Amino acid sequence: MSRRALVAGAGIGGLTAALALAREDFRVEIFERAPVLEEFGAGLQLTPNATRVLRRLGALEAVSALATAPRAIRILRGGDGVELANLPIEDAERRWGAPYLVIHRADLQRALAERATRLPNVALHLGTEVAGVGADGGGVSIGLERGLATLREEGDVLVGADGLRSLVRERIGLGAADAARFSGRVAFRATVAAGKVAARAHASEVTLRLGAKAHLVHYPLRQGRIVNLVAVIESTWRGERVDHPWDGDADRPTLERAFGDWSREARALIDAADDWRAWPLYVRPPIPQYSLGPIALIGDAAHPMTPFLAQGAAQAIEDADCLARRLAECGDVAKALAAYSGDRVARTTRVQRDALAQGAIYHLSGPLAFARDLAMRALGPRRLLKRYDWLYSG
Repeated sequence: MSRRALVAGAGIGGLTAALALAREDFRVEIFERAPVLEEFGAGLQLTPNATRVLRRLGALEAVSALATAPRAIRILRGGDGVELANLPIEDAERRWGAPYLVIHRADLQRALAERATRLPNVALHLGTEVAGVGADGGGVSIGLERGLATLREEGDVLVGADGLRSLVRERIGLGAADAARFSGRVAFRATVAAGKVAARAHASEVTLRLGAKAHLVHYPLRQGRIVNLVAVIESTWRGERVDHPWDGDADRPTLERAFGDWSREARALIDAADDWRAWPLYVRPPIPQYSLGPIALIGDAAHPMTPFLAQGAAQAIEDADCLARRLAECGDVAKALAAYSGDRVARTTRVQRDALAQGAIYHLSGPLAFARDLAMRALGPRRLLKRYDWLYSG
């Protein structure tokens, strides 16, 4: 008889886990507190370590139809637009065994949800929040809230894919939901019609502009019809806890001041966006395990990370694949999940730490920024790309 998997959260990690577990003959129930899967978020980069997994799960073709394969990553000095590096990635398939893509988060989520819900052994329950977790020798049980109704479900395994402030993580004693701390940086995100920006801004490239206490990333989405913008600034923001982005236009003067002495092209990109959304970036310290008995954490529930290596979605996708493969190999759920945790902790902890360090490098100023720029030019594209082989080769 098929084993039953309960998945808390229908984000990228939760949906990938559903696909991977269904492939291993689990009956999968996904519980998502949002009443609909909304057009939420902005662009994200799917590096080869993620697209390799999507290919194995049979989802890459559908995802690729909605994505763009950039030719290169350009790194520019924010103040004057001088090019520091141009890293060719159009041969990502040859180099790392899978393509490098950029995609709107909503498009990726929709593609994964459509593929998962077409499977006979996957069910998606929207507007249903996990409110309690229990486990015994025979499996796991969860309490659910759906409107005014209180429900209970049982399964063989529970996957906590419920994000930064994970209730599942808290319930199994791996850190309170309120333990996340503000990183000192806020990411402003927007999309702009391609016709509103200079032609080079919507070329098939990922462009990264570096400056003192700020950086700007932009790349095309949806067959070049729109340009995704991410402007990250250092901030002393001390507002209330924020679980969702707020209207960044309220802080637009702060954003514009952060880029006030940048190149004309960079300022034009900032000015082109009519609506900004702002995300305060949170971090949590690494933890030594991602499972307890028949319960496992994936993605931000296990290892929230700053976006400076573009690995949030990719690491969640890797988690989901590893978890399903371990469960397929071992009939003892607790042992399988312990093996999954052992496989993943060292790698994801390194990514968490390296992402934080990368953010600091991006925001250098003065002589340190000058030294960084010299080092990038001295290394050249081949050696700069080689630094990512450990990450993208999976």
